[in-house]
Amino acid sequence: MSNPSLSLIAPPLPPGQVLTDKFPLVGELAAAPGLSAASCRIEIGGLVATPLSLSLAELMAVPDAERIVDIHCVTGWSRPSLRLRGWPLAAVLARAGVHADARYVRFVAHSLRAHDTSLPLDFALADTWLVHSVDGAPLSAEHGGPIRTVTPSRYFYKSLKWLAKIELMAEDRLGYWERESAYHNEADFRAEQRFDDARVTAPDAVAAFRDATDFAPWRDTVLLKARLGGWTPKTRDLRGIQAKSCSLRNARLAEADLGGANLSLSNCEGADLQRADFTKADLEGASFAGADLRGAVMVDSFLSAARFYRDFANGKRLAAQVEGLRLVRPRGLLESQAEFLRQQGVAISE
Repeated sequence: MSNPSLSLIAPPLPPGQVLTDKFPLVGELAAAPGLSAASCRIEIGGLVATPLSLSLAELMAVPDAERIVDIHCVTGWSRPSLRLRGWPLAAVLARAGVHADARYVRFVAHSLRAHDTSLPLDFALADTWLVHSVDGAPLSAEHGGPIRTVTPSRYFYKSLKWLAKIELMAEDRLGYWERESAYHNEADFRAEQRFDDARVTAPDAVAAFRDATDFAPWRDTVLLKARLGGWTPKTRDLRGIQAKSCSLRNARLAEADLGGANLSLSNCEGADLQRADFTKADLEGASFAGADLRGAVMVDSFLSAARFYRDFANGKRLAAQVEGLRLVRPRGLLESQAEFLRQQGVAISE
C-alpha cells in the first residue's frame, strides 16, 4: 500500500530545507547494548485495555504494507520518496485496545539515554508507522533497526529509533530532544517550528557566556538563538559548548578547539575559523558561507545540511575559504556541498 499524497516533495520546499538523495544519519548512532532481532520486544502499555509485549517475530507475522514518504530533518535536509515497509500505528494499537481517556502517545527507545518522544494520539494514529525496512532493505541499526517509528508530517526528531515501548497517556510529556535541546514540541516543518522560542537564552546569560574565561561550566547549557556576532572568546578552549541556532557571524575563533561542540543551525558566516578544530562536532545545518576555514580540521564531524557557500538571486555566491581544510569521515555531508569542496581542492577522506 502506498500513500500517494506523500510521494514527492511538491515545490516549494519547506522553509530552510535542502533536497538530498541521501538518507543522512542523525541523532544517536547506536542502540543500547544487547538489542538484536532476537531480543527485540515492543512493550505497549499505559491507557490500554490489554498491555502487550510483542517480539519482532510476532510483529513480522502480521501482514505489513508499503508507504512512500518525504522526510524533513530539523537540521535542514529533506529526502523525497523514502520507501518504507511496516505497519500503521493504528493497526498495532488496535490489538491492545485504547482507553477513551488516552490523548497522547509516547515512544521510548532502547538507547543508553532512553530517548523518547510524544505526539497527540489522534495525530499519531493518522500518520505514524512502525517501520522495519527502508528502500527495500531491512532497517540498519544506525537508522534505528530492527524497528523504529516514522511520522513524516513532522520534523524527523519526532520519529524514534530502536522502538522499545509505546505508552498511551492522558497528559503530554516532553520528549528527549524537546527537553534537552529546546526543540519545538509541535515540530511542524511547514511552520518551521524547529525550536521552542520560549526557551531562547536570556541576554544576561549570553553576556556571561561571552565574557567567560572557562567554558567547562557551560558544557551542559544549551545556548539558543544567542547573538555572538563578532565574539572573540578569552580562551581557545571551547570544547563541548552548545550554541544552537546562534549567530556567530564574524566571530574571531581562529585556532579554537571546538571538539565535540554543538553549533547546529548556527550562522557562522564571515567567521574567522582558521585552524579551528571541529573534531566530532555537531555542525548540522550550520552555515559557513564566507567563513575562513583555511587549515581547519573536521574529523568525524556531523555535517548534514551544513553549508559552505550561499547563492543569491543576483547570481553572486558567498563562499567559504577552504584551502587546507582537513575533512575526514564527514557524516551526512550533502551532495552539493561535497561537490563544491572537491572543486576547491578539498580531499574528502572516508
